[in-house]
Amino acid sequence: MTLTDIDRNLLNRCLTDEPSAWKDFVDRFVGLFVHVIQHTAQARSVRINQQDIDDLCADVFLAILDDDFAILRNFRGNSSLATYLTVIARRVVVKELAKRRRIAASGSVASRREPTESQMVERVQNVEEVQRLLQSLPSTDAEIVRQYHLEGRTYREISAQLGIPENSIGPTLSRARDKMRESRSRI
Repeated sequence: MTLTDIDRNLLNRCLTDEPSAWKDFVDRFVGLFVHVIQHTAQARSVRINQQDIDDLCADVFLAILDDDFAILRNFRGNSSLATYLTVIARRVVVKELAKRRRIAASGSVASRREPTESQMVERVQNVEEVQRLLQSLPSTDAEIVRQYHLEGRTYREISAQLGIPENSIGPTLSRARDKMRESRSRI
């Protein structure tokens, strides 16, 4: 199957950074990515929940956005865009599942997930509210929350980037979530 005119147009709109192009791209391919995630996890006998699916989907979209749409810029049009993105999504998901498996096997703090994290992310629906809530936190705490919840970084990655102890990130996230809940309940 070849590249359709609809996908060619969408691809060009994304690469030229037209308004609403990214939203249209996400709307068009999010279902495909969810299917790839579920199929890949099932094929590897990995149990995933909705939070895992959301996280992995975010990882796929971040990979596509990385380096100014490098993945989309490398697309040569020799197949359908959906086929190309399926391969990309599968690679990202396999890599992330393998990484999670290694982390879980090592017993790292990065593998710990508290149910309140996913609840917090799901409750915060729009960007303005997220920004307002983050502004109520000290700058380091806000950066930790941003990197963990919005960028999907592990405790180890955050620790390396910010130069703080890995074992301080969990408690910082917990305190920040409490502060954000308090701030949110005042609305």
